Amino acid sequence: MSALDRWLPVWIGSAMVGGLALGRFLPGVGDALGAVEVGGISLPIAVGLLVMMYPVLAKVRYDRVAAVTGDRRLLVSSLALNWVVGPALMFALAWALLPDLPEYRTGLIVVGLARCIAMVVIWNDLACGDREAAAVLVAVNSVFQVVAFSVLGWFYLAVLPGWLGLATDGLDVSVGQIAVNVLVFLGVPLVAGFASRRIGEQVRGRDWYEERFVPRIGPWALYGLLFTIVLLFALQGDAVTSSPLDVVRIALPLLAYFAVMWAVGMVTGRALRLGYARSTTLAFTAAGNNFELAIAVAIGTFGAASGQALAGVVGPLIEVPVLVALVYVALRLRRTWPDGGRDLARADAVG
Repeated sequence: MSALDRWLPVWIGSAMVGGLALGRFLPGVGDALGAVEVGGISLPIAVGLLVMMYPVLAKVRYDRVAAVTGDRRLLVSSLALNWVVGPALMFALAWALLPDLPEYRTGLIVVGLARCIAMVVIWNDLACGDREAAAVLVAVNSVFQVVAFSVLGWFYLAVLPGWLGLATDGLDVSVGQIAVNVLVFLGVPLVAGFASRRIGEQVRGRDWYEERFVPRIGPWALYGLLFTIVLLFALQGDAVTSSPLDVVRIALPLLAYFAVMWAVGMVTGRALRLGYARSTTLAFTAAGNNFELAIAVAIGTFGAASGQALAGVVGPLIEVPVLVALVYVALRLRRTWPDGGRDLARADAVG
């Protein structure tokens, strides 16, 4: 195990603290990061996300994808967790724990609607999940995100609260904006990863690709992750450190959400006998959220200084350490899984 893997929680914690300090003591950093955007996201952050995702998607064995698409139990359970259970759970937690804070409540509901298409590939890989299954589920969720995000936003912010006699809100987001977000943060690294494997194996062979090329690019996924975390936390460092009590209030439903969704995913995978690797993939794709899209939508609809935007920013503040911790929980559970994690016991994993 490399030093980067062995001390991963330390590096991530340092990146979070460094980013918060940077945003707090150098307020101009936020303006600089937001000066140039791609799909509503700061260009430097977009670069960090692409660098983070490319190595993992370059490791995917695309010749195995067909076996994943034929697993109806995995696909149906993933769609149900992501588009039925997840949004409903976040809606319930937001209203139960933030009834007096409508801006933060709305921001959390938006976070619950944005299903993960980026960092989940890192968490899944670290936990020895099924890379091919992760690539398929992320792609499927991306298609549903383009189609369903606006409709579900209208339902959970306007229709359902009205039925329940609660306050209603609106969400101004176009299908085009969501499609651009998906194209940039999934399409580009996916195409690059597929092309790398196809060309590398044709020119130098699979042994060279797996034994020489993959180990060389592998660490860049974590470099990109750490770089992205620093920039994300720097972008709203001043807002987060200036409102610690608000951050705590927002953090409580997020903590419950990530833990419950991950646990439900693992239990569902075990009940369906998906094996450790695919159960882990199911759990992390259910628990993770597309904070890039949630922040972009919150800023575009409610403004950069809004409570909705702050709730979106607190999302990764809580998600990153919680899902890193769950990576290690998953690796411990692997030892007690019926298949012993044998379906994906890779030497390049953290565990």
